[in-house]
Amino acid sequence: MSLLFGNDRRGQYPDSWYAATARPLPVAEPLRGHLTCDVCIVGGGYTGLSTALHLARQGASVLLLEAHRVGFGASGRNGGQLGSGQRLDQGTLERMVGPEAARRLWDLSQDAKELVGELIVRHRIDAALKPGIAHACRTRAALDHEWAEAERLHRLYGYDKLEGFDGPGIAALTGSERFVGGTLDHGAGHLHPLRFALGLARAALKAGVRIHENTLVTGVEEGTQPLVRTEAGKVRAKAVVLAGNGYLGGLDGRVAARVMPINNFIVATEPLDDFPEILPSDVAVADSNFVVNYWRRSEDNRLLFGGGESYGYRFPRDIAALVRRPMLTIYPQLADARIDCAWGGTLAITMRRMPYFAQPRPGIWAAGGYSGHGVGMAVLAGRILSEAIGGKTGDFDLMASVKQPAFPGGVALRMPLLALAMTWYSLRDRLGL
Repeated sequence: MSLLFGNDRRGQYPDSWYAATARPLPVAEPLRGHLTCDVCIVGGGYTGLSTALHLARQGASVLLLEAHRVGFGASGRNGGQLGSGQRLDQGTLERMVGPEAARRLWDLSQDAKELVGELIVRHRIDAALKPGIAHACRTRAALDHEWAEAERLHRLYGYDKLEGFDGPGIAALTGSERFVGGTLDHGAGHLHPLRFALGLARAALKAGVRIHENTLVTGVEEGTQPLVRTEAGKVRAKAVVLAGNGYLGGLDGRVAARVMPINNFIVATEPLDDFPEILPSDVAVADSNFVVNYWRRSEDNRLLFGGGESYGYRFPRDIAALVRRPMLTIYPQLADARIDCAWGGTLAITMRRMPYFAQPRPGIWAAGGYSGHGVGMAVLAGRILSEAIGGKTGDFDLMASVKQPAFPGGVALRMPLLALAMTWYSLRDRLGL
């Protein structure tokens, strides 16, 4: 099954709350014929759009190809959380890559948040960026780890924006009695992901980027002048960037072995004017489950709640029912609340839950596998890729030094094996282990 077309209508955004509250661009014409450029980018999400924008600012001629619409994939339908740090905590990274490299990775993560804010201000993007992400812990062990990591960040990294909460404190912050405590990261934030993606696209177009939508890339040939083939044309470029993330498919076997697509799901409730206790401070929240639940208030006072497990590439028939179950474990008072919208999306993970940066073949660059931490890191990846293509490879080399092993079982068996593992972890979540 093609993930590009198996769950969605071709060339149309999903029926999400984000799509209903965004102003799309006019549809860009599909690529036809034979074109040339300095850099050809495959994928119109945060990575591709940010790469295109940064390269165009450097004076490069850039052509971006998107199989659907810009912001169609995970970039336009995610939870909107702009978190601090990398996907792995700093203690884990220190053990994995050493203190010096871990510090550099932390600094890059801070750059990612700053870059998102700068782009929103510079290009006047109406992304509704708001401060605050809470981490709500379900067990005492998870809370002890959360507080220890907060202390480490303050002591070793000078990060003083994490506020700790006990049980009553986190209950007042979230409106749920389900948690034993947590933290609130005042240096993190949340936003409207599709409006942000569309704002990046408008900025890229203004900078001179050529965008072709409804353009399926069918093959990429390596070389000093790589060739990108599409259904109705081809592009010869000095460099190619693979920015399709979970939708990249089989365009590159080395990337496919290390960056695996998975699906996630979100619902939007009816406006919750009668539940002022739920997120009274308008912060976003993620819990401590291995299969993470995440949620926040929308601008029109709905609860946007992400969660639920589904293994396999096909979306479930009743997404609302799937997500309602974990939502009600946290907010049982919403048992009678109407679900007005439910949608799924495809993101990508790696074995080590850190992004995969690589030059898989001559003339070809790739970044993806943000593992649920892409709002900031995918945008920063665009800047890192643009610098590396221009010859400044320091940050790219750092990210690429975090080696990502191939998933066991190869491309054919990786999903069944992941399903077995995730079933075990979701059972642990339900048992409170």
